[in-house]
Amino acid sequence: MREIPLKYEFYIKATPEQVWNALFVPENTRKLFFGCVLESTFEIGSRYAYIGPGAEGDETVHVYGEVLTYEPYKTFSCTEHAGPSYRDNHAELESRMTFNLETVGQCTKFTLINDEWTEGHPSYDSTQNSWWMILSNLKTLCETGETMDFGW
Repeated sequence: MREIPLKYEFYIKATPEQVWNALFVPENTRKLFFGCVLESTFEIGSRYAYIGPGAEGDETVHVYGEVLTYEPYKTFSCTEHAGPSYRDNHAELESRMTFNLETVGQCTKFTLINDEWTEGHPSYDSTQNSWWMILSNLKTLCETGETMDFGW
């Protein structure tokens, strides 16, 4: 049995371009994703990785996978694996992440779906909790230009 898909919807007082840039521009991804930058060519089928400070130094691969969909300011979808320093069997543990952005009035509806989890994936519970913090910070960053201090 696969885990229940994780789905989050936020309305953000910002344009899709501003939300997109918060997710993909390195200075912003560092703020949202624990000091990591997102590296990829973003071509369909290409690899991507969130790389930043961690157990293996400043170039630790925290999350990696394959780009499935990339349409700037609208949608991004990819497979997701925890980095090698997290699990010995990291390549066997997978889920899919999909970001969708839609203009609603003068704001952006941001939807994240994290699904297609490998059965018994050991990161499901921690991911379920951490997405709330990351996405709350995304909303705050887009609306105020600052992020929240969670004490990390």
